[in-house]
Amino acid sequence: MNEREEKIIEAAVRLFSRYGVKRTSMNDIAEEAGIARQTLYNAFSNKDEVLQATIRLFSDRSVAQIDAGLENAGDLGERLEIIFRHITIEPFDLLNASPNAEDIVAGFNASSQKEITAAAERNRVIIARTLEPYKQAIERNGLTLDQFADFVQRSASSAKYNAGNRKHLLRLLAALKVAVLKVTDGT
Repeated sequence: MNEREEKIIEAAVRLFSRYGVKRTSMNDIAEEAGIARQTLYNAFSNKDEVLQATIRLFSDRSVAQIDAGLENAGDLGERLEIIFRHITIEPFDLLNASPNAEDIVAGFNASSQKEITAAAERNRVIIARTLEPYKQAIERNGLTLDQFADFVQRSASSAKYNAGNRKHLLRLLAALKVAVLKVTDGT
């Protein structure tokens, strides 16, 4: 993604957060980004493409932040906290800072399911890579590494959308962390 496209996406995110996806037009995005409408349409054909690119950019950033954090992380508990912070807590905080969170989620789900699925898969791969050293313990508990990584990813993602508030989210993630540590014998 080039610098101009990132500038457009950042403008779109500000508008989506402020007004919601449905009430944000391509003209609004161009104006917020400080570019001509034709420049916007040269980069993205429609709002669905902007939404898809937004998910892709946030996913790319999240993966980079997780990878950077995992380089210096210690035990499995610390690694899980880094993963949960970037795939669950930060997106939760971003959505809840918007008065139009429900509209944002609905807009993303309706038009960008392919990108959401790809981002979830990238997160599952990171989790599987993180759990790889514990593969034997996972298998002793009757699970495969991929099965357990998928469960952890889906549980963390579900918590993001179903937690009543941030405190509830942190409690859900703490329970998930305990479960992962028990299954992996990661203490």
